[in-house]
Amino acid sequence: MRHLLLFASLFLFVADLWAERPNVILVMSDDQGYGDFGAVGNKVIETPSIDAMAKRSVLWDNFYVSPVCSPTRASLMTGRYNHRTYCVDTWLGRSMMATEETTIAEVLHEAGYATGIFGKWHLGDNYPMRTIDQGFEESLVLRGGGLAQPADPIENNRRYTNPILMHNGRKVQTTGYCTDVYFDHAMKWMRKIHNEGRSFFTYIPTNAPHGPFHDVPEDLRKYYLKKDLKSLIRGKVRNVEEEVDTLSRIAAMITNVDENMGRLFDMLKENGLYENTLVFFLTDNGPNTMRYVGDMRGMKSNVLEGGVRTVLWSHWPARLQAGVTVQDTVAAHIDLFPTIAEACGVAVPAGLQLDGRSILSQLVNPGKRLAPRTLFMQIHRGSQPQRYHNMMVRDSMWKLVHPSGFQTQTFEGEPDFQLYNLDQDPGEEKNLIMDYPQKFAYLKSLYDAWFDDVMSNVLTNPGPPDIIIDGAHENPSVLTWQDRVADRWSKGSEGHWELNFAHSGNYQVQVDMPREYAPEADAEVLLFVGEEAYKIQVKQGTESVQFPAIFVAEGPNILKAEINYPDGKVEGGYQVRVTTL
Repeated sequence: MRHLLLFASLFLFVADLWAERPNVILVMSDDQGYGDFGAVGNKVIETPSIDAMAKRSVLWDNFYVSPVCSPTRASLMTGRYNHRTYCVDTWLGRSMMATEETTIAEVLHEAGYATGIFGKWHLGDNYPMRTIDQGFEESLVLRGGGLAQPADPIENNRRYTNPILMHNGRKVQTTGYCTDVYFDHAMKWMRKIHNEGRSFFTYIPTNAPHGPFHDVPEDLRKYYLKKDLKSLIRGKVRNVEEEVDTLSRIAAMITNVDENMGRLFDMLKENGLYENTLVFFLTDNGPNTMRYVGDMRGMKSNVLEGGVRTVLWSHWPARLQAGVTVQDTVAAHIDLFPTIAEACGVAVPAGLQLDGRSILSQLVNPGKRLAPRTLFMQIHRGSQPQRYHNMMVRDSMWKLVHPSGFQTQTFEGEPDFQLYNLDQDPGEEKNLIMDYPQKFAYLKSLYDAWFDDVMSNVLTNPGPPDIIIDGAHENPSVLTWQDRVADRWSKGSEGHWELNFAHSGNYQVQVDMPREYAPEADAEVLLFVGEEAYKIQVKQGTESVQFPAIFVAEGPNILKAEINYPDGKVEGGYQVRVTTL
C-alpha cells in the first residue's frame, strides 16, 4: 500500500507539472562540432556539465543544421529553410532575415511567455530586423556575426572580456568574459520572470568558440596547453604548433561554455525550475577547425556530415526519459520551432508555412517512430543560389551530396555527385552512386523540386531586405560592413546600404573611419544618398567626419560612403551613423 501511495503521489506530482506551461531554454554554441564533448567520445576537451546533462537527456543522434551560422539561426527561429527568409549567407547584407518572418519568440510572446535572448543574433542589426523587433522583450546581444568583427561598436576594441553589447537596442558596457555575461544576465532575468509568475522562453546563442581567438579564458588556455591537443587534429595542417595553440584557445572557450551550463542547472534547481524547464543544447554547425568529429569527416561550411550534423540534447525531467538516444529518425533545426510550440501548448498561427515538424512525440516516447522524411541543406557565398552548389539531401538511410565548397558563389562544370549509405558508412568514404542509379535519380528529383520551391523568392526577388531609417524606432541607425552590399570585407572594398526612409526630413550622417581605417593621406570623403552627392575634405588620420544636415525624401534609397584619394584609390567608410533630426 505504501508503494502504491508513493506511486500515486508521484503520478499526481508529474501530472501537475504536465498541466503547467513549461519554461524553455535554448542554448546554442557557435562553431562547436559534434565531437567537442566528452559525452560523444572526446578524450581531451572537458565538458563535465554537458556530459552530465547528456546522461539526463534524450539525444537526437541524427540531427542536422546548416553548414554555417546565420542560415542555422534563421531556420531555428522560423521553422523554415533559411532561403525563404532571405538569410542566404553570413555577411555583406545577406544574413539579414526578412522582418515579415514569424519567429518562435513572437509566437510564444503572443501566447503570454516572457521572451529573452542573450548572445549572438546574426540576423540583422538595424530596425526592423533586430531581436527587439522580432519577438524578444529582453535582449542582450552582440552586433553582427561576432565580437571583434566590423559590426562591433568601435569603442569595444575587439574585446571578448568586458564587451560593449546591445541591451534592448542601446549600447551597454558589461563586465566579465562574454559567455559569462550572457549566462549571468539570462539567469538574473529568468529569476525575475519566475518571481513575477510568468513562464519564459530563453535563447542563449553564445559566440564561443567562434574566432578570433585572441581573448579567451587564460587559465583554461594554459591548462589545455598541457594536454594532448595534437590527438584532436584531423588532416594536414601547415603548422602543428600554431594549430595546437588555436585548439587550446578553442578548448578554453568550450569548457567555459560548459561551466556556464553547470551554473544554469544549479540556478534552475535553486529556484524550483529544474523539473519543468525544457532545456535544449545544440551547436550551429560543424567545428571551425579540422578536428575530431567522431567517425565522420568534415568541418564548418562542409555539407559532409562533420559540417552539418550536430548534437541535440533535450532535458526535461517532468516529461522526458533520461539517457535515451533517438537514432532512427532524422531531424533538423527547422523542427525546433514547432516542437517548442507544441511543448508549450501554443498553436502555430494558421497559414504559417513551416518546413519543420514537431518531434515532441518521439522525444517523449523514443520508441515511437515519426514518418520517414527527407531533409535538404544548401549554402554557399553569394546572394543567388546556384542549383546543386554545396548541397545535400538526407533521408532515413541515404545521403546525396555535392560538396562543391562554401567559399565560392558558383561552381564550374558538371556536378560531381556522391551517394552514401550512412547506416553503413557514416564517414562518407564509399561513393555508391554508380551502384544505385535509381536512388540517385530519386533523391536528385526531390532536391530539384525543393530548390524550385524554396529558392523561388530569392531568385525572382533578390534581397537584401531594406534597413528602415525611422528615428522613432532606432536613432541613430549605425550601418556597418556586416549589412553593406559589397563583394568583400576589407579596407579597400566598396559597397552600399539599401535603405528605406520612413519619413521625409532632415538627417545627420557621420562617417567613422577608426584606427587602421582612417585615411592614409589627405583625401575626400564622399557621401552618396541616391543620386545626391556630398563631399568633405579631410586630413590624413581623420577618424570621423560629420556632414551638414541633408534632406532625404521618404522611400527606398541607397547610401554609400567613400574615401577618395588624389591618386584615384577608393576605400569604403567603416561605419556610418544616420541620425533622424
